[in-house]
Amino acid sequence: MKYIGVNGVPTPSGEAVISVMDHGFMYGMGLFETLRTYSGEPCLLDRHLTRLNEGCGILGIPYEADAKKMQTEIGELLALNGLSEAYIRLTVSAGEGPLGLTTEKYSKPAVILYAKPLPPVNPVLYTLGKQLWLLRTRRNTPESDVRLKSLHYMNNLLARRELAVYEARETAETSNLPVAQGASPSLSSYSLPAEGMLLTAEGHLAEGIASNLFFIEKGKLYTPEIGTGILPGITRAVVIELAAKCRLAMEEGKYTWDRLARAEEVFVTNSVQELVPVTLLAEPDGKRIGVGDGEIGRITRQLLYFYRESVGRQHAQ
Repeated sequence: MKYIGVNGVPTPSGEAVISVMDHGFMYGMGLFETLRTYSGEPCLLDRHLTRLNEGCGILGIPYEADAKKMQTEIGELLALNGLSEAYIRLTVSAGEGPLGLTTEKYSKPAVILYAKPLPPVNPVLYTLGKQLWLLRTRRNTPESDVRLKSLHYMNNLLARRELAVYEARETAETSNLPVAQGASPSLSSYSLPAEGMLLTAEGHLAEGIASNLFFIEKGKLYTPEIGTGILPGITRAVVIELAAKCRLAMEEGKYTWDRLARAEEVFVTNSVQELVPVTLLAEPDGKRIGVGDGEIGRITRQLLYFYRESVGRQHAQ
């Protein structure tokens, strides 16, 4: 990144700084949103900003994002960084405060806007999908009634480090395996990327490290309820709305890993990768459980199509 937005001003990345007295740095008091662009337009920006504004209200941070202004700032940052499509992160940190826990509201938050190239994605991801690892790291309980996308992200980082151990082990195990005769180069070289599944302390399915979870059983869509302490994802909400429009039966509740293992289809959602099928479940002891026919299922494919249609991606490609 050549430039980073700092309080609305594009700033050379080497000069973008915040105070050591900022409570975002000191205590994790701050929030962020991640989204992507399609044809240079930030996707579902209004929804992201609504969630951000509500969270700032809960934390006592005097910030209310303006969608038109933010869209302009994002466009300017894309141009300065030479990007046509990007991964966008908007961070609002509480701002400076005293050393120690304060009950006073903050007065001057720091607003940081990042833009980087979208990570490369093999199109096969949306056919053969991901593998989902059951993690030993448990989902921590949210700091407020509903989980905020806060700067306190240690739980996710610890989970990501655990997943990296399994990924390294799998790479070591499969590096010397022969390629099946007759396999196409694109498929034979495709290794299922991994996501980690966090359970609650009680053992219920919660969410992925960077995704929400859905599964399908007997034609019905299921997803963990907000009461499990998950982030109320933006893409998750859109999928729930699309399911209602498609008259697809749906339920939010508390479910176990064993229940997930019996699912006909599984997929995860986030704002950057949209809906990604899960075709393999993996456990730390080495057990593997295939999902469906090993590729995206019929209902997942339909929901992905309608999601892309709803956000304008069909026209952007």
